[in-house]
Amino acid sequence: MDGQHKNALQRNRTSLVKDLDPSELYDGLLEKGVFTQDMIDEIQSSGTRRDQARQLVRDLETRGSRAFPCFLECLRETGQHALAELLQAGEAPGQPAHQPPPDHVVPPALHPLPVSSPMDVDKNAKDRAPIRPIAKLSTTPTPSPEREDIALKPTGRKRRDSIQTYKMDASPCGHCLIINNVEFEPESQLSNRKGSNVDRDKLEKRFKSLNFIVEVKTNLKYKQIRHELSALSKKDHSQYDCCVVIILSHGTEVSHNRFPGAVHGVDGPAVPIQLITTYLNGQHCPSLQGKPKLFFIQACGGGEKDMGFEVSPDEVRPSLGGVDDQTDALPTSSSSDSLSMSDETDARASLPTPCDILVSYSTFPGFVSWRDPLSGSWYVDILDRILEESAAVDDLVTMLMMVTNEVAQNSAKGHFKQMPGSFNFLRKPLYFQTPTQRQTPA
Repeated sequence: MDGQHKNALQRNRTSLVKDLDPSELYDGLLEKGVFTQDMIDEIQSSGTRRDQARQLVRDLETRGSRAFPCFLECLRETGQHALAELLQAGEAPGQPAHQPPPDHVVPPALHPLPVSSPMDVDKNAKDRAPIRPIAKLSTTPTPSPEREDIALKPTGRKRRDSIQTYKMDASPCGHCLIINNVEFEPESQLSNRKGSNVDRDKLEKRFKSLNFIVEVKTNLKYKQIRHELSALSKKDHSQYDCCVVIILSHGTEVSHNRFPGAVHGVDGPAVPIQLITTYLNGQHCPSLQGKPKLFFIQACGGGEKDMGFEVSPDEVRPSLGGVDDQTDALPTSSSSDSLSMSDETDARASLPTPCDILVSYSTFPGFVSWRDPLSGSWYVDILDRILEESAAVDDLVTMLMMVTNEVAQNSAKGHFKQMPGSFNFLRKPLYFQTPTQRQTPA
């Protein structure tokens, strides 16, 4: 959908949510190919009429250039002419919708304030003054309205100004969804993931200690994974500072344009990581705008096994891997054949700039990820320990670098290696809350 039509929908969102009757439109939008039946089912399950209207308008913006004219046609076919004319008026270039008479004073609409990055702050200041007031950023933190909020949080570590670090002071800090796929259906041709419950227990305990509301879902099919992510995106996160999604499953390699890989439902089909991240981006989850969204993926990125390369003996330490270590790879192929074209197109069409998102992978894209049936996966075991030892003093990106370094020194079956990595679109350092800091007197 082009920007002109998106603007028309966004300018009139309040009227659409208030007056639109979505139930009258579903058949027409399905017949015209604007939505699939699965998408309509998801909209219908979003709640009240207003919730469905809000979700329909939000999804409409992702459905390509034909979506807007088809939507107008459906409105007229169902007798909702006033809304059609409202949008038609807003469609004309240079002609704003609802143009009031010159002497009519319209009270300002109240909207949530956008969360701006330091670059946006500089840009706004530049617009107000002809000369940029500061050529070089000062090393002394400038007082800001958010400083009082940070001062309220007792901490054993000196915290930086909120313009330099993410605000992580809410209690609880946010939601953490753990999807743990262990037992796979026979038709999926995927083996059961022994040891995954060990990973689940460690991460559930760890993120509860970091002051998150943890919810665990077990053995989810493809559609159930998407449903849980959709439900998470519809929660009100306005009182929280962060959101975490952890997925423990088999994985595979798929085509992508930003985040590689996909995770399998227990029925076989796989959900692209790229699609998973879109559920919580600023467009689909407004209450998480400007807040960090963290994804931890314990799954293979493909079927290739890393043999490593020789290094000096001083650079390695004894292997932690065992002869019984298993992988989370798809056993037959690392292609994206199990994904429908509509899912791939959806992910690409609706993905904006992934601001404030970090995806941490247990292994490099294309390669297998190793898991011990008794002690759990290498990645989760080391991630849990690093969080326990270092969360009080180090930021997340630094800790993930420690995890990568330690996992890279392990060996499976005597010679196979593993290399975790992250796709990092965070704008600032992120420091977790820890039990010690919450108990420290103010």
